[in-house]
Amino acid sequence: MPADVAVPASRDFVLVHGAWHGGWCWDPVRERIEAARHRVHAPTLPGLAERASELDADISLAGHIADLARYITDRDLSDIVLAGHSYGGMVITGVADRLKDRIAHILYLDAALPRDGESMITYGAPRPPEAIAATEAGLRRLAPDGIAMAAFPPAMLGIPEDHPLHDWVAERLTPHPLRTWLDPIRLEHGGADGIPRTYVHCTDPAMAQTQFPYIAQMAASDPTWSYAELATGHEAMLTAPDDVARLLLDTLPRLSHLPPAHPASHVQEHM
Repeated sequence: MPADVAVPASRDFVLVHGAWHGGWCWDPVRERIEAARHRVHAPTLPGLAERASELDADISLAGHIADLARYITDRDLSDIVLAGHSYGGMVITGVADRLKDRIAHILYLDAALPRDGESMITYGAPRPPEAIAATEAGLRRLAPDGIAMAAFPPAMLGIPEDHPLHDWVAERLTPHPLRTWLDPIRLEHGGADGIPRTYVHCTDPAMAQTQFPYIAQMAASDPTWSYAELATGHEAMLTAPDDVARLLLDTLPRLSHLPPAHPASHVQEHM
């Protein structure tokens, strides 16, 4: 390396999974970021994956936010890149509201982006009350015990049945605490406002019946956001880990890039 090229300092990346997942889903991205000599944290939220034994009716959105905030403060992490996938967008927004001074950049990967008082089923485009009620009723049918929702099949999450990862993912999904999708978020400091931020939308295929396209359009038209699209399904950290890792690393200055993205995926950006 030429003497006049700065070597980027090692940074901490905190990667937050979505519903039914655990920290395991970030493993392919972890490998790529760690290969660039950075530290990766991919904690599992209470009640899921290896923490499934903690599942009970008291697990809330506020509890998930508090758990992640404790993870960061207990390790005294600062100047971090914080990323969330899908439902994880709710959690990272709540953490950003509490820990703005510890976050250098926040990245939403096909993720929820709520405003104060919104929940996983009310954020996004305005909808009539009866549409919200129908969504809640559908989720409650997924949780006949009133505690946890059965996982969507991988095909609904963008991994078709003939994909080599389909069965591997299906075996690892665990029920998700219902209450975390119904609780409104409380944001006293504007959520992610004021933090450098990126929204990444997965478009091939875009996940049906979600608010991600609405949030993506908002971010794409807002100069305070960086915006990118990935031509892969919703589970991009698994189906396009090269691209996701590159977008995360691109939040850092003067960082050399990873090898070219896998030819099955395509990235479009404006930064």
